Amino acid sequence: MSTDTLAPAVSRVQRIRHEIKRRELTVLRVESPTPHTRRITLGGESLSDFISASFDDHIKLILGDAAGEPVRRDYTPRHFDTQRRELSIEFALHGDGPAAQWSANAQPGDTAVVAGPRGSLVIPTDFDWHLLIGDETALPAIARRLEELPRGTRAIVIGLTDDVADRREFRTAAALTLHWVDSADALVNAVHALVLPEGEGYAWCAGEASTMATLRRILVEDKGVPRQAIRAAAYWKRGASAHHEHIED
Repeated sequence: MSTDTLAPAVSRVQRIRHEIKRRELTVLRVESPTPHTRRITLGGESLSDFISASFDDHIKLILGDAAGEPVRRDYTPRHFDTQRRELSIEFALHGDGPAAQWSANAQPGDTAVVAGPRGSLVIPTDFDWHLLIGDETALPAIARRLEELPRGTRAIVIGLTDDVADRREFRTAAALTLHWVDSADALVNAVHALVLPEGEGYAWCAGEASTMATLRRILVEDKGVPRQAIRAAAYWKRGASAHHEHIED
């Protein structure tokens, strides 16, 4: 594919706003894709008009804490089916906060409230290559993206898991190059060592705030990826709770 015929990434990435809707849902199924991952499938008639236009969309999971106060946490819609009225969310089983406890103990018949997504950043699939980087918290979004990429699309994934047992197989029609690492330092080193393919690409990375900021800087300053062709997100931050932000210069 000739990049001469494509508009710059900044003009092809599309932002879409959605009406925010709260949905009261019931747990239908609970699965464990890996030892430290819980996939919870929720159901309810209110999912008939659920919209998630991008693989890194986020919904708010709304739970009550020990005092009965509402707690809101961001999660990726891993899979949804409006016909079957189902929505699946994957949880990395780390920490002991309200959402971690709820996901670890959830059983069919339990209830939860979700809201959103409030918007989507739609990244086209017709780039010459796609670079996807993340830790356990980003793997649901990476898995969804790989499932959505067209056959033959070049995809490079660098994934971080503390436990080798949490390294999953991805379903994809893309031409996938997959690297696993076991620490934040190893993740940074892997990106430093990466030789990017030729052509126009898009880089997406998500995980711990300081690590993702470092990776964004490497991609821009060392690898020459245009700033408008990178999406870097902090899904969590050491020492903080309920942290989520888009990382920019």
